[in-house]
Amino acid sequence: MSQSSEPLSTVIDISVPSVARMYDYLLGGKDNYAVDREASEELLKVVPSTKELAVNNRRFLQRVVARLAEDHGIRQFLDHGSGLPTQDNVHQVSQRVDPSSHVVYVDNDPIVLAHGRALLEENDNTAVIQADFRDTDGIFGHPEVQRLIDFDQPVAALFVSVMHCIPDSDDPAGLVRRVAERLAPGSFLVVCQLVSEDKAVRDFVTDFMDASTQGNWGRVRQEHDVAGFLDGLEILEPGLVEVSTWRPDTDLAPKQATQEWIEFGGVARKP
Repeated sequence: MSQSSEPLSTVIDISVPSVARMYDYLLGGKDNYAVDREASEELLKVVPSTKELAVNNRRFLQRVVARLAEDHGIRQFLDHGSGLPTQDNVHQVSQRVDPSSHVVYVDNDPIVLAHGRALLEENDNTAVIQADFRDTDGIFGHPEVQRLIDFDQPVAALFVSVMHCIPDSDDPAGLVRRVAERLAPGSFLVVCQLVSEDKAVRDFVTDFMDASTQGNWGRVRQEHDVAGFLDGLEILEPGLVEVSTWRPDTDLAPKQATQEWIEFGGVARKP
């Protein structure tokens, strides 16, 4: 159920660009349609580093999951706005560390549900649910979440490259706070989103994506906005940063040719 308690559509609408499918295209995936490719190419004309940004963001997610599993013993992951499956997904990274790790993916796009369930049909420790990731009550009460996640134990709640999909009227900081309040001490929240210190870039991308997705968008923000999402939590080193610089394990990752916008965020621990 969505935040408004209206049933989410199970119909894949190929006439309107989907953020999940656009991201898939930018990552070099095949689960997208002409409308997604056209919107992505228009976006690249103004923000040409977006493909590199998408790849670096994905690698950030993989590093974060590996570090939380290996260094902090996290065995439960709740991935809000997970997007389409690609190589080295959260369950694959975490289950390499410990095959008993549990992962639940949450997305409102029906194509994510279809592809995700096909990928995970033989993995009892992982599930994909269709939900609006703002619907904290619905997500935490979902049977698959109840089956796989023990909220008396630490959990990593992931909000990776999704907060820009939430308008200010939906209180993105309040969303993170609501989730944090439900997690056990020692849990982690991973938050990053698209930011720009250039007002013209912020305004263009926000307006373009809002129009293209027919309102399924929030806004490009600034770095201080992201910092506000994690108030009261303990930020892990190296702090809130452009995500390719968060504990990099290689110098070979694609570099952004321009800095018109970046993916900015980090990892916080609930005391």
